[in-house]
Amino acid sequence: MRKLKNSELERLDVDGFKEAEKTPLIIVLDNIRSLNNIGSVFRTADAFLIEKIYLCGITAQPPHKDIHKTALGATDSVVWEYAENTMDVIKSLNDAKVTTLAIEQAENAVFLNDFHVSKDQKYALIFGNEVKGVSQEVVSSSDAVIEIPQYGTKHSLNISVSAGVVIWDLWAKLKV
Repeated sequence: MRKLKNSELERLDVDGFKEAEKTPLIIVLDNIRSLNNIGSVFRTADAFLIEKIYLCGITAQPPHKDIHKTALGATDSVVWEYAENTMDVIKSLNDAKVTTLAIEQAENAVFLNDFHVSKDQKYALIFGNEVKGVSQEVVSSSDAVIEIPQYGTKHSLNISVSAGVVIWDLWAKLKV
């Protein structure tokens, strides 16, 4: 098994990405502190043709060298928008009939592996602050809460890891 060179991977260029049909997923970052986490989410969003990222509250915006370090150019391909208030974004998404899903540990949360998607529905995945998680106001306003099952001693996963797990899972379910 020979490792492939980047030139053999047949990836889209930025213009091709912008023209490609997008996965009906939107990402909302609710007050993310780490610029490396933000960049990692951009890179994952690029990998799965995510429609858009909303950067809310204290979440930093490109261009920034620490975001660029992990995004590796994905800030040029993935559409993004800054909003000061996460709740304004949630209200707008709800008005547009986008199903909002807070990724959090909460009462009545549905485990990710038990969550079923509808292929004719658009979803917004809301990821929260590294310490406080998704704000309670945003959780309460979401259509559902999705929890990643965990069985070890730790209470949570890094936000960029959580984003990768959830985006992959929903992408795979939508593409079946």
